[in-house]
Amino acid sequence: MVLGTTSGAGKSWLATALCRYYARQGLKVASFKAQNMSNNARVVAGRQFSDGPPPGSRSVAEPKLAPSGGSAVHGVFSKSGVATSVGAMLGGEIGSAQYFQALAARAVPDVRMNPLLLKPEKDTQSQVVLMGQVNPELSRMAWRGRSASVWPVVAQALDELLLENDVVVIEGAGSPAEINLKSSDIVNMRVALHANAACLLVTDIDRGGAFAHLYGTWAMLDDAEKKLIKGFVLNKFRGDQALLAPGPQMLQDLTGVPTVATLPMWWQHGLPEEDGVFDHRSSFTAPMLGTGVSSLPHEGAARPWGGPAAGAAPAVIAVIAYPRISNLDEFQPLKNVPGVRLKWVRSPAELMDADWIILPGSKHTSGDLAWLRAQGLDQAIAAHAGRGGAVLGICGGLQMLGEALIDPHGIDGNGPGLGLLAVVTVFDEAKTVQHRQAAFGELRGQWAALSGVEVQGYEIHHGQTAPHAAMAAAGDIAGPVMPEGLAWQNAAGNVLGLYLHGMFEDPRVLQALFGATTPTLDSVFEALADYLDQHFQPGVLQSLIGAQ
Repeated sequence: MVLGTTSGAGKSWLATALCRYYARQGLKVASFKAQNMSNNARVVAGRQFSDGPPPGSRSVAEPKLAPSGGSAVHGVFSKSGVATSVGAMLGGEIGSAQYFQALAARAVPDVRMNPLLLKPEKDTQSQVVLMGQVNPELSRMAWRGRSASVWPVVAQALDELLLENDVVVIEGAGSPAEINLKSSDIVNMRVALHANAACLLVTDIDRGGAFAHLYGTWAMLDDAEKKLIKGFVLNKFRGDQALLAPGPQMLQDLTGVPTVATLPMWWQHGLPEEDGVFDHRSSFTAPMLGTGVSSLPHEGAARPWGGPAAGAAPAVIAVIAYPRISNLDEFQPLKNVPGVRLKWVRSPAELMDADWIILPGSKHTSGDLAWLRAQGLDQAIAAHAGRGGAVLGICGGLQMLGEALIDPHGIDGNGPGLGLLAVVTVFDEAKTVQHRQAAFGELRGQWAALSGVEVQGYEIHHGQTAPHAAMAAAGDIAGPVMPEGLAWQNAAGNVLGLYLHGMFEDPRVLQALFGATTPTLDSVFEALADYLDQHFQPGVLQSLIGAQ
């Protein structure tokens, strides 16, 4: 189990690396995190229901290809979402970090790997997803009271994974020394004790105070919990490792726990940042997150995104970073495309040099739209579109681009949209959670290169979007450019909105838009495992699983 002294210490990164390290030894490996708080989620195989899916659910899981071109397949289902031989099975949501960890483990991701997902909607309110499905009752329940209700489900999911696998790599959350939360803990030491897990405690030494963080965290644990800590890990180290002495030995003298690895700072490890917007330091040369082999467009090739020629300034893609941004990890491949600069934007001035503007997903569309207006970004986006600049809205971003948000059930909120697409979104009580593969129809303008391109992605949203009837009658028409209302384009051809997340993770999209692809996700996992081989003390990782 990987524990951390703080958030951002490197738990998710290290857990992902461990999943691949053990998997490539021929072991059957699964990932697990009891509770994750994140608006970055993925669609995975869900639970089975002998009597069919619960009423009102739109969820299915029907991928045809592994996300990285690998061997993982999430399930085989009919178009209705009903499995052919085992009753109905719903697609479900888990945190993106656990999704990537499962792929690193060469396992099929499923909801047991992250049984409780909290998706923040406000500072004091989260949507609770239990075993992949939204649970309104738990969402209304107080934080401390929720633990007793969900622990049996968490424990059962973990027990099943322990029985089915040779190794389960568990990730903790925050710090196990958060003593104010200890009585309601269901993600750190309670899980470690339940699984009798060998634990690594990782700290971010770049922040300073690493030895105090490690010792203080260890000291606040109960005696039984201390016995589970098998090693300390110093992460994000920069400088001469000789200068660390005698710190690790002094720490071992105080605790009996050795420092088993010092991991140098590695900005370019290739995994998306889970807890926040990543910056220029997490852009990559190799290996990088993507789904192909890196290649520049050949000399003289068309540059479909309207970017500069070789040697000129890069094309700038600006992503609006509103407070409840979701699924930001899907833009990581854009960081790796030659000739493209991706940046995160929170003010109108930052849009001045943008070639594209992307409105990403949102966990609270109406709230993020209000924030966007308060910053003056609505006028800046409209001006960009008015000049013919490319605008892309994904999921909640699509909903914002329309004329209005209509919420008869109190799901998200009512309000006017940005008015850049002649569509209206009506929020529905049922939540759509599904994999989709669909082809673009004929597109115009700056998005014409996507015409006929088939895209694999996933949907996670409340709400259905349709043309604005009065505007359509007056001739202002948003054209459907994917089946079943999945994507819409304005008449001028520069504004595109779609519900599918993950389009930039599809090599066909990268090839069509940029004439280039990026290295495989599997190569990222391999590099992570190599890194552990290089920097952990010999024999430590084998000893954690009782092997020599």
